[in-house]
Amino acid sequence: MIEEKRHHPLTILYDIWELIKNSFFFIILLFVIQGDSDFWLITYGRMAFIVIFGLVLLYIPIKWLTRTYIFDETSLQLQRKFFTTTKQTIPYTKIQHVKRKTKVFHRLFNMTSLTVETSIQGDGGTVNFDVLTPKEATQIEERIQGKVQGEEGNDSAGIVLSDSVEANPEQQREAGVTVHFTPTKRDTLKASFTSFSFIAVIPIAGSFISQTEQMFRVDGEVEGFFSSILGSWWMISLFLLVVVLLAIGAGVIWTMLRYGKYEIASDSEKIYITKGMLEESYFSITKDNVQAVSVEQSFMKRMLGLAEVKLTSAGGMGEDDLEINTLYPFLPVKRAYAMITELLPAYQVCQTMERLPRRTFWLRMLMPSWFWIIVTAVLYFTKADFFGVEQSWWIISIILLVLIMVSRILNYVHSRYVLNDQFVQFKTGGFTTSLFLSKRNKIIEVQATRNILQKKLGLASLVTVNRAKPVEHTEMKDVPVGWASAFYKWYMARNKEVEMEH
Repeated sequence: MIEEKRHHPLTILYDIWELIKNSFFFIILLFVIQGDSDFWLITYGRMAFIVIFGLVLLYIPIKWLTRTYIFDETSLQLQRKFFTTTKQTIPYTKIQHVKRKTKVFHRLFNMTSLTVETSIQGDGGTVNFDVLTPKEATQIEERIQGKVQGEEGNDSAGIVLSDSVEANPEQQREAGVTVHFTPTKRDTLKASFTSFSFIAVIPIAGSFISQTEQMFRVDGEVEGFFSSILGSWWMISLFLLVVVLLAIGAGVIWTMLRYGKYEIASDSEKIYITKGMLEESYFSITKDNVQAVSVEQSFMKRMLGLAEVKLTSAGGMGEDDLEINTLYPFLPVKRAYAMITELLPAYQVCQTMERLPRRTFWLRMLMPSWFWIIVTAVLYFTKADFFGVEQSWWIISIILLVLIMVSRILNYVHSRYVLNDQFVQFKTGGFTTSLFLSKRNKIIEVQATRNILQKKLGLASLVTVNRAKPVEHTEMKDVPVGWASAFYKWYMARNKEVEMEH
């Protein structure tokens, strides 16, 4: 008989570690920064924090004692025994993804964590094993994938044990795995420039100089050494340059730590993504579960010729882990498009796409911007003066209007659409762009809408729905009504394909 198994005892320590880490901000705020404050809100805030912290700390060992799991031949069974007993059975056929992640905590104890993502909707759709030995994680993965043949005599813990199983996921892969991408130093350097965070150090450095000047100002004069430094523009410029270089260097180091050892590989059935230096993350996705592909470019990535490829899959990892379905976020554009075909031979990226008609341009340019109207009304009634400039509200309003108009022009220029045999492809965006690609049999619903102006101009808007968690909606606005009709007929042919498959 298969016995119930508790989570690893280190799970208690892990939960305490996470509790302290998540509470660190409140601890610093309430007991350090506001440690001497007698304000009633701070006083009661400390009391509430201590009570909540204590209750959560007490609940952690109770949670460990009351939760068990079993991996049998066909399903994963979860059980909670507290005031009431709750049982949940998850067939292996419902499991979509398995993700392995090794944080700094796990490295200290030679452990890892495993996340099992299912196609079940709701809170029970994701099962987390926060602390496992690498060997246990490997055995769970193999049991789920059906690679381990359970024997009745070896199933006393619910998992088949095998001394030959290696802990490293890379060593588990079968022959025939192709490595498609590993970032070079140049790729890492480009990736560090896609964030403008290093620019924030410039005003910080300016504030530091101002504070230093105030500290060493005596009777309105800056004396001695600080007079020569702060009174020289080239010394200040040199100081700012050093600070910016240090910030850029920190950005490069951060990028290396987060995306170091990045590898994208695949075999005939799955795509494998490995990343991280301090915190290792390993993820595999079944190619058949990929519902759509999108190629996204932010403004900075467009400047640097980079793109981000995202895979929309059934049973996605949820909002907190959307990035795990992302191929390396800083791929060169040509390499990004080529990799889609390499990883997913069933998907075809069409380089030639149709543009929106000219009447769409005038429709978008003449449509009122409610956002601009509301902001302008607020600025007008508040008469706010920015940067000490009188009547600056109308300057802000004009700048905002120009940005909105430029965004609409770019959106019209970038927007494209095409039907390519079994595939539909949309491209949209203004300052940022997004290309969407999906197969007909992966789209579960389509919608076509027309407002009064669109009817007058012979236009329509389309929405496609793909299975994911949450369900993904993709909209293509203001296409010719004739093409929208052709798209609907193209989609209806999906029913024939489904009938033929059955």
